[in-house]
Amino acid sequence: MREQPTLRIPLGVLGLLAALLAYGIAVAMIVPPLIGDWATLAQTVVYVVFGLVWLVPLRRFLVWMETGRWSDPQSDKARD
Repeated sequence: MREQPTLRIPLGVLGLLAALLAYGIAVAMIVPPLIGDWATLAQTVVYVVFGLVWLVPLRRFLVWMETGRWSDPQSDKARD
C-alpha cells in the first residue's frame, strides 16, 4: 500500500486521457472508410468491439498507477 503521494497517478490519468484521445481519433479516421458501406447492425458491432478493446490493457495500467508494477501483486502471491 502507498504511504507517500506519487506522480504516477496524475501522470497516469493524463497518459490515459491522451491515449484514449489518440485511439478515438484513429478509430474515427480509419474505420468509417472501411465499413461505411456495411449494414448498420454490422457497423454497430464493429464500433462496440472498438469501444471495448481499449479496456483490455486498462487493468495492468491501473495496477501500475497504484503500485508501480505492471503485474498485480495479488496474482504474484498466488503463483508463489
